[in-house]
This record gives sequence, structure tokens and C-alpha cells, in this order.
Amino acid sequence: MKTEILKVTGMSCSHCERAVNDAVGALSGVKEVRANAQTGTVTVSFDEERLSLEEIKDAISKEGYGI
Repeated sequence: MKTEILKVTGMSCSHCERAVNDAVGALSGVKEVRANAQTGTVTVSFDEERLSLEEIKDAISKEGYGI
């Protein structure tokens, strides 16, 4: 299990946090995800044998947020 803290731009409210949490949380191999609009970060714990960091970044980008 690996934990990464990613800087994400464009999150400004709880709706943004929920969108990122839902998108990343739906990926197979994610154990836990916490988006924080105030700090502009997403903390994600995931199984790096099942999921790459790039796939997580892609899911965030597809929701319209910068990474």
C-alpha cells in the first residue's frame, strides 16, 4: 500500500471535494481518498500493484481539476 499527497488546482468547495473523492474512490485498488479544497490537496492510499499514480492523476484531470 502506498500513500501519496497530490497538489490539485481548481477545487474550491465541498462539491469539488466530493467529485474528486468519488472519481478516485471508484478506481480499483484505491483504499482511501481525501480531497481537501482548503489546502488544494488530495491524499490517496492505493495498491500500487493494481493502480498507477498516473491513473489517479488522469481520474482527477477528467473531473476538470489541474494536477
